[in-house]
Amino acid sequence: MKFLGKVLLTLLLVLLLVIVALYVLLQTQWGAGWISRQISDDSAYQLSMSKIEHDFSNPSHLLLDNVAFGRDGQPATLVAKRVNLGLSLKQFSNPLHFSSIRLNQGTLNLNNGNPPVSLQADRLQLSQMALNRSRNNWSLQAQRVDGGIIPWQPEATERPDYQATFQISAGSLMLNGVPAANALIEGNVKGREWTISNLGADVARGSATANARRDAAGNWQVSSLRLNSIRLQSDKTLSDFLQPLLSIPEVRLGRVDVTDARLEGRDWAVTDLDLVLKNITLSHGDWQSDGGSLAMNASSVVNGSLQLDDPIANLDFSPQGIELSQFSSRWVNGLLRAQGSWNRSDKKLSLDEVVIAGLEYTLPSTWRERWMQALPGWLDSVEIKKFSANRNLIIDIDPTFPFQMTSLEGTGSNLLLAHNHQWGIWAGNLSLNAAEATFNRVDLRHPSLTLAADENSINFTEMSAFSGDGMLEGNAKISQQPDRNTSFTLNGRQVAFNLLQNWGWSPLPQSKGNLQLSGQALLQQDKPLKPTVNATLSATSADNSVQQRMVNGEVHSN
Repeated sequence: MKFLGKVLLTLLLVLLLVIVALYVLLQTQWGAGWISRQISDDSAYQLSMSKIEHDFSNPSHLLLDNVAFGRDGQPATLVAKRVNLGLSLKQFSNPLHFSSIRLNQGTLNLNNGNPPVSLQADRLQLSQMALNRSRNNWSLQAQRVDGGIIPWQPEATERPDYQATFQISAGSLMLNGVPAANALIEGNVKGREWTISNLGADVARGSATANARRDAAGNWQVSSLRLNSIRLQSDKTLSDFLQPLLSIPEVRLGRVDVTDARLEGRDWAVTDLDLVLKNITLSHGDWQSDGGSLAMNASSVVNGSLQLDDPIANLDFSPQGIELSQFSSRWVNGLLRAQGSWNRSDKKLSLDEVVIAGLEYTLPSTWRERWMQALPGWLDSVEIKKFSANRNLIIDIDPTFPFQMTSLEGTGSNLLLAHNHQWGIWAGNLSLNAAEATFNRVDLRHPSLTLAADENSINFTEMSAFSGDGMLEGNAKISQQPDRNTSFTLNGRQVAFNLLQNWGWSPLPQSKGNLQLSGQALLQQDKPLKPTVNATLSATSADNSVQQRMVNGEVHSN
């Protein structure tokens, strides 16, 4: 028996020596390299590390130095200067579940989804890490990341009973091309529900703070969002810049505050923007609200050739539509003011009052094409119940028929300016007059126009102007049918015979007298006007009488 005891004792000592030797060898570069090769050769993963450390003074922790780990044939998921694995008794039943995992000074790449191995930990800690994530058209690159998640169970996030809390900060990050610094996010997860109790960051030389919640269906409810002194520049057009808001499944905004913001993109800009938006839900390019509101003002808003200075707008949202309680802005040295409402059911914009004063406006070269373009789906018709214009200067520099109206004034009532998504004058009454005007190099004084429109036609009941020592008077009628059949008359008393030469008529004798013009034409969309004009012109004076005919746009003298 003594001999058997000595043999067993010897075997135990040898086994202990082997264990001690393995323990020592595994903490050398050779041991770390041998484990790395075994895992890399015998599995679908690649692992490299320079050293394994264990200290009996802290026996529950295993330290790995200079670690790189990932799937075969793919970039490393984890690169870290040091990985601290906290051991626990759970290792015997679940070897991949740790008490804690601490990653120091490295990079964590999650561009291919979840981590390649189902590692779990009661606590995941990051210290001075870089984090890269790209998924579902969202990209994130963060540096100097610190924080933790309790517990860390990446494969359990779809389970309704999974709960975790997190607190993460980043020295700098790039979210979908937007840079930020000194970011902090705190919150908790329950199944697929997220609660962000605190979110803050320095963004575009300003600051952003928010708190929000995401439900199990992926919809967000942002209780509060504050943007202060943002200075954001983008290379995107306005529609591309706003596209993320138009494509999100659903987000409910409780309150959004924007203070002193400056935004600039391709052909658009907003300066000194202050905005408060309350209680509105955005979903797939549409919106819903019950008791929401928007109040905004800015120094300037630029979109293409349109520039509004000092715009102010106050809107109230409801299930029925939008109430525009106030809109005012300076535009091309003048003033715009309006109030009214937009109705969701019939897509109609009804403006109770529109005031235009003091404009100095040169019409864009494409204004006729824009007038013919169909309106967007959300705007079927536009009605102005009361219209007034004062001291405006309107200029068109189109070389084929330039015109200018100085000190243009006007009044209107119940004007239907758009119908079935098409601009026009579909109903209402309008009177316009100017101090002076020039139509294709023909100077007129005190031109005046009065019209009444209904569903059948536009009737110009009065058209008058002074030319030299004489006077012009006329009337016209335009059909509302697609062919736009137009009839017109113009009578001149003691006016120059050559008054209409620049309007397409042949030169007449240098004389003064009475002119009579009458004719018809078709103002059809996308078709030239001239070939449809048929008219007669007669000029008479005490010693002369001349007549001309225009047939299909060509002048014939009698």
